[in-house]
Amino acid sequence: MVTPAARREAVAHLKAHMGVSEWRACSIVGADRKMVRYRSRRPPETELREKLKALANERRRFGYRRLFVLLRQDGEPSGVNRIYRLYREEGLSVRKRRTRRRAVGTRAPIIVEAKANARWSLDFVHDQFACGRRFTARPYSL
Repeated sequence: MVTPAARREAVAHLKAHMGVSEWRACSIVGADRKMVRYRSRRPPETELREKLKALANERRRFGYRRLFVLLRQDGEPSGVNRIYRLYREEGLSVRKRRTRRRAVGTRAPIIVEAKANARWSLDFVHDQFACGRRFTARPYSL
């Protein structure tokens, strides 16, 4: 439990379910009693949150900085730090792209010789005998 909100919930749980006093619950959790009693006076900013969520759903590859620019163009006077705080509180994040699989090395054509049994290769790197002894084979061609 790191955040004050999580500590408040823990204290409330101890008080409600265990019948412990607030002082005792705060000492168990390691929270200050003033922090537990604190009530924020900050306005909920529901309209700005809705705008931010709508823009984030519309433009899924935009992070908070680009969304801040779009909000600023719409006439929103809020600063970038407030937009970032609301962005994180709403649980928004840029959607991860799936990585494109690429070839590992350069592809060279296999040279096939004309005579029989001229080229051969092994398709394993290590194995073991029936008796249990291990051996390693390095793929190569003759």
